[in-house]
Amino acid sequence: MHRKVYLKTWGCQMNHYDSSKILNYLKLNNNIIVDNYIDSDLIILNTCTIRKKSEYKFFNFLEKLRILKNNNNNLIICVCGCLSTQEKENIFLRNNLVDIICGPQSIHKLNKLIYKFIKYKKKIIDIKSYKIDKNIINKKDFNFNNIKLNTYVSIMEGCNKFCSYCIVPFTRGSEVSRSPEKIIEEVCYLSKQNIYEINLLGQNVNSYSGIFSNGKLCSFSNLLNLISKIDNIKRIRFTTSNPFNFNNDIINSYKYIDKIVSYLHLPVQSGSNKILKLMNRKYSIEFYKELVNKILNVRPNMIFSTDFIVGFPGESEKDFLLTLDLINELKFDHSYIFMYSPRPGTKSYYMKDNVSLIEKKRRFKEIKNLIDNNIIYWNKKMLYNKYKILVEGFSKKNSKFLFGRTENNRKVYFLGDKNLLGKLIYIKINDISNKNYLYGNL
Repeated sequence: MHRKVYLKTWGCQMNHYDSSKILNYLKLNNNIIVDNYIDSDLIILNTCTIRKKSEYKFFNFLEKLRILKNNNNNLIICVCGCLSTQEKENIFLRNNLVDIICGPQSIHKLNKLIYKFIKYKKKIIDIKSYKIDKNIINKKDFNFNNIKLNTYVSIMEGCNKFCSYCIVPFTRGSEVSRSPEKIIEEVCYLSKQNIYEINLLGQNVNSYSGIFSNGKLCSFSNLLNLISKIDNIKRIRFTTSNPFNFNNDIINSYKYIDKIVSYLHLPVQSGSNKILKLMNRKYSIEFYKELVNKILNVRPNMIFSTDFIVGFPGESEKDFLLTLDLINELKFDHSYIFMYSPRPGTKSYYMKDNVSLIEKKRRFKEIKNLIDNNIIYWNKKMLYNKYKILVEGFSKKNSKFLFGRTENNRKVYFLGDKNLLGKLIYIKINDISNKNYLYGNL
């Protein structure tokens, strides 16, 4: 029986990547994907537990499904993602609507788990994570009926850093790197299917340590070099990087590999050494600044985005002001900003959460305002200058306009025809009135 599937995703790029895999696995069994959960008979909820707010959103949404479930005995509800490995059987106890619990490393088994549930009508949990089987290439994974010029490729998963606030090592497990041959095989296939830009994905991509079939080690810089030699791949991005693992080999890659964009997401989390130590981030602000300068020496036009956590236990006003100083000094272009929330099982969970919610919101707003000013600062520097963009598609609002992205991730709209799709072209920026996207001319 083919089912109508609704999938909802919370969380990071890795979760969204997993969701794309889930949909592809389900399509292999000719299931139909629907946009409204009311029309479905299989609901998959891909969860996040990095923040308490995501957990609340999930359980609130789950409760919305109660009437639907009561009225449809054939409706199957499956919970995937990090919350599955964090809460395990507790999800069944907290909400009896759930039929299947599936961990991030078990999503490739989903069709079998659904079949098993239909056959035996017993709740199922599978959260085992021995290796990254979910990334086995299947050409049916990819659907290029629509224009699509860029995509994510997962190269590793998990984390060994154990930052004191982070649940990822417990939910995604320790670091596991994919075989470099499998990654290259996937990228080569994608490059023949109109994919011109690859975004390498992992919890900590620069700690990638793959093993060739001959037993030799492949570092992240080695992998970047191998991917850069694939002709049709015109751009390489990667996320996310930990400053601690950003070694000289990776820095030198910017000197020799033009395909790597001049835009780097480099999470710092705080501008205070005291807070970084409490977070167990394993680097100092001095180390971080030196790293930024080393990268700029190799690639002077590099622009950085970052992450911040505000209101971490013990963060004083002085610590917060140090963070503002860092933002002003390094002129970060965009940032993910999070208000600290304690996660069970992490070291910081046992620290006193002494910063009030009101204070966290104030600090959040101050950082956001500074970052917004930085975005405007970088936009002004772009005005009347020319930038290379990869043409990605047509504007949804006006089909006469095409759009593409600059290396520093700005979306630019311009007049052009479909022959430019997939090409790297130069655009002169002539309008920066919108903070989030720009206008230009060929």
